[in-house]
Amino acid sequence: MTDLPPATSGSLRERFVADMAVRGFTEKTRKDYLRTVAGFAAFLERSPGTATAEDIRRFQIQQSEQGMNAPAMNSTVAALRFFFNHTLDRPDLARKLIRLRYPRKLPVVLSPDEVARLIGATTCLKHRAALSVAYGAGLRVAEDGVDIRVIQALLGHAKLDNTALYTRVATRTVRTVTSPLDKVMARLDPGEALGAGGSVGGG
Repeated sequence: MTDLPPATSGSLRERFVADMAVRGFTEKTRKDYLRTVAGFAAFLERSPGTATAEDIRRFQIQQSEQGMNAPAMNSTVAALRFFFNHTLDRPDLARKLIRLRYPRKLPVVLSPDEVARLIGATTCLKHRAALSVAYGAGLRVAEDGVDIRVIQALLGHAKLDNTALYTRVATRTVRTVTSPLDKVMARLDPGEALGAGGSVGGG
C-alpha cells in the first residue's frame, strides 16, 4: 500500500478510512476499497491525491489491456469514485471513471411442472412445506401474464432492472394475478397435496 501508509493524524488514508466508517461500510468493503486505491497509487507511483484525469484514463486502459473483466473493473470504479468524491472532494475526477456495461444472464428457473414434480417427490412434510413456502413467496415469479411492476412490488425491489432478471414483462394488473403456488399445487395428484403423508419431524 505504497501511498496509503498506516493512518497518521490528518493523513490521506486516515480521512479515507473515516469517510468509509461514517457511512457504515462493512469491514470487507473498507479493505476492498483500500486495496483498490492502493493499487491505483502503485500504478501512479505517487500519492493518489495527485491524480489527474489523464492518470485515470491510463489506469483504466491498463486494466482493460490486462484482461480485467467488467464486474471487477466496475468494482474498481466504485472504490475510486468514492475516494475522489468524498475523501478528495474531486467529483470532476470521479466523473472521468467509466463503468462498463455487460450482459446479465437471466437466472435458470424451474417450470411450474418441474416444481410440482419436485414438491410431489418430497415425502417429508417439513421439507415439502419449506419448498412450497419458498416458491409461493416469490422465488419463482416468472409466471405468464403478471405485470412486472406488480412483481417488483411483491419482491420489494428498489430497481426495476433487478426485477427484470426474474420476470417476463406483461400487462395485466395485480387483480388478475394467480398465486404461482396455487398453479403448482393444481398439478399435483390429490394424494400428493401439501400435508399428505410424511411426518413433520421426519428427516
